[in-house]
Amino acid sequence: MFDNLSDKLQRVFKNLRGQGRLTADNMEVALREVRVALLEADVNFKVVKQLIEAVKVRALGAEVMQSLSPYQQVIGIINDELVKILGSHESKLRFANDPPSVFMIVGLQGSGKTTSTGKLAKWLTKNGHRPQVVSVDVYRPAARQQLAIIARDNKIPIYAGAEGETLPIDLARSARRETVNSGRDVLLVDTAGRLHIDDQLMDELKQLKELLNPVEILFVADAMTGQDAVKSADEFHKQLGITGVILTKMDGDARGGAALSIRHVTGQPLKFVGLGEKADAFEPFHPDRAASRILGMGDIVSFVEKAQEAFDSKQQEEMQRKLLDNEFSLEDFRNQLQSLRKLGSLDSILKMMPKVGMMKELQGLQPDEKELTRIVAMIDSMTPKERNNHMLINGSRRRRIAKGSGTTVQDVNELLKQYGQARKMMKSLSGSLSGMGFLGKKMAKMGGLGKLGLPGF
Repeated sequence: MFDNLSDKLQRVFKNLRGQGRLTADNMEVALREVRVALLEADVNFKVVKQLIEAVKVRALGAEVMQSLSPYQQVIGIINDELVKILGSHESKLRFANDPPSVFMIVGLQGSGKTTSTGKLAKWLTKNGHRPQVVSVDVYRPAARQQLAIIARDNKIPIYAGAEGETLPIDLARSARRETVNSGRDVLLVDTAGRLHIDDQLMDELKQLKELLNPVEILFVADAMTGQDAVKSADEFHKQLGITGVILTKMDGDARGGAALSIRHVTGQPLKFVGLGEKADAFEPFHPDRAASRILGMGDIVSFVEKAQEAFDSKQQEEMQRKLLDNEFSLEDFRNQLQSLRKLGSLDSILKMMPKVGMMKELQGLQPDEKELTRIVAMIDSMTPKERNNHMLINGSRRRRIAKGSGTTVQDVNELLKQYGQARKMMKSLSGSLSGMGFLGKKMAKMGGLGKLGLPGF
């Protein structure tokens, strides 16, 4: 997300950095280019106007103009103003003092309401809540079955409805009763949508709101639709009073105009973003981190949080011991690769890195995710003894491993060669780098174990 906007702003900043001294004239040129970049990113024109005016007032102040590093200060000012527009701080979900807390999930048809309902339920479960879901969309064919499949796959309780319950209001009432009786603390209500806003849709949603008294009414918008999503969110808010927004398909939106506009236009915060099809490709929206990514400074905080989830601290301590004692085996190598995959796709990991220095060279590459699968398959085709002592793997064993993993003997030879190199280098750097941190660096340096698509430094 924000890729196009980030690239254009990087060019603006590069030109500004090349100026020996910041003046009103070159600042005017830079702000004009920033304005064009924002408008081309489909940011609402009122938002663009507000941001440019705020930056101009601060950037042309005496403190910046007389600074020894005006370029850095201008970037800092733009960062501050972006954060303000995006919401200043993370907007957390609200919960009722007397459970269950009811969340209504609303939006137009095709925006991703049902998928987002499932993702939010999984996120709530992961964060200590006990949610239940219900679909009251009795109009779209198989809508309720879709939520049932998502709930089953993610082990989330769902109210399927009693015989004869065909009205949204009845389904919602019964679902709330079951949520109370089962001791669940959150009820997510997946509501019906339309291809466009109409009175019938809004009347139904208003009835549900009156019945359920929800603490959150979350509007789901497709980020790919840009300002249409913003306009729809604004209309829903005027008629229903939404409390927040979930933007889906943010991984496919290189512009980011909806994310930058929606809070300013509706007055309501962007609370979550969907970043892919998988159930865990869903995360809270952090304005400061988004601003950092827009300005090409990456999102290291999110990367560290993902890493902490993916890598067990005790396992990493044991890995450090093995590295120091030269006991790092192919079994450990495979485990590290599998932990790395929990961080998400390699492409998504790269996008969290700052666009500076050597990391800038990695931006825009398309790593081969299949290569990780091939490497793990080769190691899985080895016997436990072979994984713990690679010196046992002779010619006949290599042929057996290749056949068992659907690869070639040359692939196995390459893996063993790179494993040997990684083992030596890991040992030499183990005093200052954890197994996880080094593995990421090693993969980049070695071309992603040969074929992941990342160049050497």
